[in-house]
Amino acid sequence: MAELLLPNPDRSVTPYKVKNAPLPMQKRDASNFNRIAYAAAHVVADPLAENDPWVDPAIDWDKTLAFRHHLWDLGFGVAESMDTAQRGMGLGWPEALELIQRSLAEAKTRSGALIACGAGTDHLAPGPDVTIDQIIAAYESQIEAIEAHDGQIILMASRALAAAAKSPDDYKNVYARILSQVKQPVIIHWLGEMFDPALEGYWGETDHMAAMDVALDVIAAHADKVDGIKISLLSKEKEIAMRRRLPDSVRMYTGDDFNYAELIAGDDSGYSDALLGIFDAIAPVASTALDALGRGADNEFFDLLEPTVPLSRHIFKAPTRFYKTGVVFLAYLNGLQDHFTMIGGQQSTRSAQHLAELFRLADDARALIDPDLAAKRMAQTMALHGIG
Repeated sequence: MAELLLPNPDRSVTPYKVKNAPLPMQKRDASNFNRIAYAAAHVVADPLAENDPWVDPAIDWDKTLAFRHHLWDLGFGVAESMDTAQRGMGLGWPEALELIQRSLAEAKTRSGALIACGAGTDHLAPGPDVTIDQIIAAYESQIEAIEAHDGQIILMASRALAAAAKSPDDYKNVYARILSQVKQPVIIHWLGEMFDPALEGYWGETDHMAAMDVALDVIAAHADKVDGIKISLLSKEKEIAMRRRLPDSVRMYTGDDFNYAELIAGDDSGYSDALLGIFDAIAPVASTALDALGRGADNEFFDLLEPTVPLSRHIFKAPTRFYKTGVVFLAYLNGLQDHFTMIGGQQSTRSAQHLAELFRLADDARALIDPDLAAKRMAQTMALHGIG
């Protein structure tokens, strides 16, 4: 196996050779798992498009949709047009809607393909003159567009609502209006400020536990319209506390990319299903681990999934909103796309040091599908940074 040069934190450069063999790729479907597991999927850019990358997103539709089939082949549901797809960081609502329409059409070509789609208010720019009624109308517009194609809704947090709301009652009123109209139960997404600073103080409270009370009031009042809630606060304690207070019919979908292994495994009071961006990056390993959990092989589940946690913590390190760069980089290393170009030029958000450590941790996690190809592409990436 080829040797390459990687930089170290002390600025030295040393040889590195991949140590671990990949897991065998094996097709599965959701029936192999005893948890619902969505992977929030990324978007593949078109590097040959004639566009302004910071302004006009150019999407490689064939590769983007092929990646969704890759996830379905491994038993995952697809969480479409979420923050992992750079929603609000390069992917606008017009492109997100086209992506949703295309992905829903692809899902219909497969038996049992699970997909849920992000609906928000991102076509409404936050501002001092934005009203609660305008925010409701924005949500309604996106939901109507998705439901027209029979899509299940992931109700995304709204930057406009975070800016306009004067109290928790504004959140309760908005969610009450929306939930009363949806055609099927939704997944509510509470995205923390570490993922999007514009969402600080969501639910009308800066304290997460106080905000949780507001969210739980909304869910309790409309439990028949809520399939589950995904919280992304990077705190297992907060997720468990909320999980224990949910109505029996409402699922907790972990969005904790730091502690997902133990949250999915659960405890005596219950467990979390999953809706995770990291599953995009570690899909073969996570699929094998979830299959083991479904067979009752809990030790195998942890043996497989726990080595991926340091990799995930690195990819999602602060500034957490730049985690998409690591997700796309792994897709490139693994041959799932032919380049490391992102919409909005987001490939520039992480350093050579960050990418080098990501490579080492991906090796430790057995997340490199083809180690020889990964090493070749990593060496090329390092050469672009003047290494080697």
